[in-house]
Amino acid sequence: MIIVLLGPPGAGKGTQAKVLAQKLGLPHISTGDLLRQNVAKGTDLGTQAKDFMNKGLLVPDELVTRMLDERFGLADAKNGFILDGYPRNINQAEVLDSLLEKRNTSVSMVVYLDTSEKVVIQRLSGRLVCRLCGANFHLINMPPRVKMICDECGGELYQRTDDKEETIRKRLQVYLEETSGLIKYYGDKRNLHRLSADGDKDIVLQEILTLAKEYNDNPKV
Repeated sequence: MIIVLLGPPGAGKGTQAKVLAQKLGLPHISTGDLLRQNVAKGTDLGTQAKDFMNKGLLVPDELVTRMLDERFGLADAKNGFILDGYPRNINQAEVLDSLLEKRNTSVSMVVYLDTSEKVVIQRLSGRLVCRLCGANFHLINMPPRVKMICDECGGELYQRTDDKEETIRKRLQVYLEETSGLIKYYGDKRNLHRLSADGDKDIVLQEILTLAKEYNDNPKV
């Protein structure tokens, strides 16, 4: 089973993907994590990506595609995976389809975590990130045990500059503009499921698990 999780910043894609991975026994694949792992390991692709990142440039889609292709080929992904935050546009969706087609598989279902602007701002404006390991916390929803100290590694927590309210509004607008065509793309394929992610994360998780069970009981591919 291959599940694609989509949703605006603050929708909880990463949180849901990690728990789903444990519940379904599938690897969680995030392009952000994939980039960081390749850079940390000093792979050829990671070295190329780092050159762009050091210059403040976006890593080209071609490099990300090659990283994804390699990741999909690892043993733990043979029965599927959960893809978090990718694709972000129709071109990437078509590339993803091509990568999967050569492996004689396809996206099983796409879950769009629909989240209101009010909730996105509340979640992101309180977000804290560890400088060392990148773990996420929240001032209200998930505070660290020790103020501004990471529970995972003891690193310093900080608030990203793009988690300020005005910046969040702009990021949300850009995301919605970017993905409007993508929602139609998957809607036309009839494998898109829209869920409200404004509520409790455990309820959202159960809704996704129910969809996954329905797919397993009646697979379309």
